Amino acid sequence: MLAAKIIPRPSITQTLAFPNPSIKTLQKPSILSTPCLKSSSQSVLTESLSTTPANARVKILSEALPFIQKFRGKTVVVKYGGAAMKSEALQRSVITDLVLLSCIGLRIVFVHGGGPEINQWLNRLGIKPNFLNGLRVTDESTMEIVSMVLVGKVNKNLVALINKAGATAVGLCGTDGRIFTASPSPNAAQLDGTGQSYNINADTAAGELAAALGAEKLLLLTDVAGILENKDDPESLVKEIDVRGVKKMMDDGKIAGGMIPKVNCCIKSLAQGVKTASIIDGRLEHSLLLEVLTDEGAGTMITG
Repeated sequence: MLAAKIIPRPSITQTLAFPNPSIKTLQKPSILSTPCLKSSSQSVLTESLSTTPANARVKILSEALPFIQKFRGKTVVVKYGGAAMKSEALQRSVITDLVLLSCIGLRIVFVHGGGPEINQWLNRLGIKPNFLNGLRVTDESTMEIVSMVLVGKVNKNLVALINKAGATAVGLCGTDGRIFTASPSPNAAQLDGTGQSYNINADTAAGELAAALGAEKLLLLTDVAGILENKDDPESLVKEIDVRGVKKMMDDGKIAGGMIPKVNCCIKSLAQGVKTASIIDGRLEHSLLLEVLTDEGAGTMITG
């Protein structure tokens, strides 16, 4: 697990514009100079303007205004992984969304995994990946590869992409400044205080980070539409559910496998003060904007 904090450049924090030189000047049609046709021509012009790209952009921005006002200045923790990491097009979409959200005043903390890339390097070195209940089991030899891939490759690449897109990102890992440390537990005698690194599931880390930062939202990008009432029916998406409801779904076996740690981290973060936690479809382009700036969303939102 690694994280990147996105710091908007001062020059782009005050305004968000969509310049389009081709539509700067709109010439009045000559038909408007004929008094008897004024009424009909105005209706035609109004109808034409309503379908122009500029008007569509203005409409979208105006509809997003209440969400921008609500979340401006608030911390949003985004966990990035899965299909959105494998596809270059989806990766560009995520980076664009992050920069735009930062520009309109959201405080973005970007936590990423790197499962596919880790597995690729493990396979190259003849090490078999091992998972238990949807979580990676990381022994000492695997940890060395995990650290190399996440810190030295994936994180640096994402930071470079964000900076190239116009924001300023600072890449950090859990050991930097002891960002993530063990806390007292019933098994305190087993905790290692010697500085040994461990691999933490990125969903779990994102949830704990969101709670520690008092985040408004926790967003987990996944390879599915969200939480499904029926796992065999993609149309059975649960758009919104509370903690009690999602716990019942787990008890009933409707939530299983890799979805369990995601749901558990959402539940835990909500219990620690995060306002909402969403499991969203990372396969959709601009899913982050859909989730933050629209009523429809892009997955399942869990509330306390």
